[in-house]
Amino acid sequence: MIRKIIHIDMDAFYASIEQRDNPEYRGKPVAVGYGGKRGVVAAASYEARQYGIHSAMASVTALRKCPRLIFVMPRFEVYKTVSNQVMQIFRDYTDKVEPLSLDEAFLDVTENKKEMEIATQIAKEIKQKIYHQTRLTASAGVSYNKFLAKIASDYNKPNGLYVITPEKAEKFLEKLAVEKFFGVGRVTAQRMHELGIKNGLDLKQYSEMELIHHFGKAGTMYHQFVRGIDEREVESEYIRKSLGAEETFAEDLSQLVDLLRALDELAHEVHRRADKRDFLAKTLTLKIKYADFTVVTRSKTVAYFLRTYDELFDLGKELLLQVDDIEERKIRLMGLTLKNAGNEQVILINQPLQLTLEFKE
Repeated sequence: MIRKIIHIDMDAFYASIEQRDNPEYRGKPVAVGYGGKRGVVAAASYEARQYGIHSAMASVTALRKCPRLIFVMPRFEVYKTVSNQVMQIFRDYTDKVEPLSLDEAFLDVTENKKEMEIATQIAKEIKQKIYHQTRLTASAGVSYNKFLAKIASDYNKPNGLYVITPEKAEKFLEKLAVEKFFGVGRVTAQRMHELGIKNGLDLKQYSEMELIHHFGKAGTMYHQFVRGIDEREVESEYIRKSLGAEETFAEDLSQLVDLLRALDELAHEVHRRADKRDFLAKTLTLKIKYADFTVVTRSKTVAYFLRTYDELFDLGKELLLQVDDIEERKIRLMGLTLKNAGNEQVILINQPLQLTLEFKE
């Protein structure tokens, strides 16, 4: 049976709520966050995004880009309440709901409570109900797996609806830029470009073994995704307790400069994933696997939530330099993971917190 998967992503969720509740903000560039010297942007309206403003940007940088930017302090309890309204709408159709954050989720509607056969119609109804109940817009992607549904929801934002059928998937993926593929960060995309891989069609020319050679075990994922294959289930009971990334190198590394380059890519990827899921934690763990498959780890817990790439990279570098024989043995794998510290609860960004973190320019 071909699965019917919907990905719903609210449009500029925090900022849209502020514009909804404050008519004077509508049509103007709005940033949710602390606008002071050491503040950061938690979310930006579409009007602000036109100036290149995005989440996790230093407030001073955002104001340089748009001097008339309106900063609004976050109201997380309000955002959580609206999120609960939206999630309940999803559950009116199916119990197979996998929230990724307050403002997005996967739904498996292959079998649904309304006994509707067409997933696109379900997505249309959900979008209409969200707007009727919250006066907010959402974008939806519909396809036969999670990977394609997620891509589809980003395709016509804001307030979009896009469908990728099994018949359309192959040609769609062949034209898709490699930067849009799940798991392809900035550094990986650059490496692909150096190999002449700029879109799905280019990627498709490489065998699975060739991709593994160049990108480690992620090569298998790229090989499957470019062919529209993604067997991941919608995990309705899943509770994320950690988040990370790791890379098996095409060739074992031993030089510190090469290890720092790999750490840079991992820090960017972990930051991207954490930012997308609004995932917060205070413990970072570095994993090293040597050529003889011996594994060592180094961890550190800090007093603040790790939010930025700079924080991840700097702490990761500190952990890397704590490994005694780091330049004396060949290394085949490196990993970087955010997780909870002991009994401390890893939280999603639905609780009040001070958005005045130090930012490096």
